[in-house]
Amino acid sequence: MRQVVLDTETTGLEPAQGHRVIEIGCVELVNRKFTGRTYHQYINPERQVDAEAVEVHGITDEFLRDKPVFAQIAPEFFEFIRGSQLVIHNAPFDVNFIDHEWMWLQQAGKASYGKVIDHCQVLDTLVMSRKMHPGARHSLDALCKRYGIDNSHRELHGALLDAEILADVYLLMTGGQTTLQLVAESGEKGQSQLVSTELRPIDSNRPALPVIQADEDEIQRHQKKIDSINGLWNQ
Repeated sequence: MRQVVLDTETTGLEPAQGHRVIEIGCVELVNRKFTGRTYHQYINPERQVDAEAVEVHGITDEFLRDKPVFAQIAPEFFEFIRGSQLVIHNAPFDVNFIDHEWMWLQQAGKASYGKVIDHCQVLDTLVMSRKMHPGARHSLDALCKRYGIDNSHRELHGALLDAEILADVYLLMTGGQTTLQLVAESGEKGQSQLVSTELRPIDSNRPALPVIQADEDEIQRHQKKIDSINGLWNQ
């Protein structure tokens, strides 16, 4: 299975108000393994970036002035994501922006891509997190803390960096295993205390676990034990 972990940065919050995509970052996974292939592009939005947005991602109008416009990068971006399952945190936000960019290209008569869901499946890790951890915080920073991922180098939002971090989070959310380490308390033999937990990814190539069935003698002894318990309960 080919998956593309995707993130975008934008000039503001609403494409319906004319806001545009200014950065796209993608990380490719095949069969839950990093392939080393990425897609990263800054884009000239042909409009100003809102001051509030600059505070989030630090991308300024001056920086974007010499970058290509979306029409120039659209073919390569489309080929990178086509046919994949997109893994996105708060997917409606990013998908809506991409759909609008493609719509504007079609209206200008430059290209026709349709909608993201015409070419890709979409998996929303925000929805996953809400189901797995109800009542908890679900930001990317909060998930990094929950799953023990170091994101101390993330001072500002950046599409490729956030996609790389989200890929780690997603793999731990969907294939991680909690290892419990029990250590004897000093001076008390046989007593143990949970002192640490560590999240480790499960090897997707691991052998199948053996299934051991009870033999006839074990089944009979088990039933005898159950009958004796039921007898005490009835008394």
